[in-house]
Amino acid sequence: MDAPEESARCPARGTCPVFLAMSSGTVRYAPSGLDPALEGDLGEGPWGPGSPPQPDQGLPPALPWKSTAPCQGHKESPGALVETSAREETHSEEGPAAARLDVLRLRSSSMEIREKGSEFLKEELHKAQKELKLKDEECERLSKVREQLEQELEELTASLFEEAHKMVREANTKQAASEKQLKEARGKVDTTLFAEFQAWRESPTLDKTCPFLERVYREDVGPCLDFTMQELSALVRAAVEDNTLTIEPVASQTLPTVKVAQVECGGANTCALSGLARACRHRIRLGDSESHYYISPSSRARITAVCNFFTYIRYIQQGLVRQDAEPMFWEIMRLRKEMSLAKLGFFPQEA
Repeated sequence: MDAPEESARCPARGTCPVFLAMSSGTVRYAPSGLDPALEGDLGEGPWGPGSPPQPDQGLPPALPWKSTAPCQGHKESPGALVETSAREETHSEEGPAAARLDVLRLRSSSMEIREKGSEFLKEELHKAQKELKLKDEECERLSKVREQLEQELEELTASLFEEAHKMVREANTKQAASEKQLKEARGKVDTTLFAEFQAWRESPTLDKTCPFLERVYREDVGPCLDFTMQELSALVRAAVEDNTLTIEPVASQTLPTVKVAQVECGGANTCALSGLARACRHRIRLGDSESHYYISPSSRARITAVCNFFTYIRYIQQGLVRQDAEPMFWEIMRLRKEMSLAKLGFFPQEA
């Protein structure tokens, strides 16, 4: 197309601002009332280089039109441009107010969160303080209980020590008194009797002719075995000296149930040694004899006391007793005392 034809297409040439803007490429002019075919021709057809007037010819400067270069397929009308500009101005005016409102909301939310956090921390602190107080009270109570227990333990320990010392003092006092009495008793012992025992201990024998045994026979053994039935008493004495006498208990069911007046001496209800009517719970057998003699508890106690004495001196004679002279002497004196008591009729009830 020639230049005269191009200039005929624009109804306004020369000083038209639209023409100038479109010719410079700043905006594309597309009237909304034209035919679509004309719009396409007007929007895409180039302007000739000689058609638009030059700026140096005294033309006014071009008006600021908003460029639509970024969106080539979209065509805006002048009314749309005005509406868009008004909307942008409204948004530009409402922007700071909305921003200030958002800031206020953020500050309000921050203060609310801070207050709630502060209240939560205060509650937790109160709970922790309450628990700590309870623990302090429990610790104080336990401390008091421990102090009380320690005090009671100390008092009990002191009491036990005092009681133990008291018992030790009493035991020492009694021991000292006993030793004193023993020394006094030993001091009162006939020196002749102890000398006879010392001489017998150097060469112990069962010969009754030695001074020590002769005295014991005369003072203790003879009177203790001197029963009413003299013949049987002599046999019993010989069996005791020879260690051939046997004493055995009698079962209660074997005792005959007969009257006392019908029993001869030596029966189950009459003592064979004393001849007295007594309940005889033991019987003796002399050596290997098959004969048995029923004896009363009193006769049994007298025979047992003499047998114990002879058993002890036999142990000494055989070397089975390993003690000093004084303990052995006092043991013999104790056995002589038992013979004296049995001779007088004192004996345990179980005999």
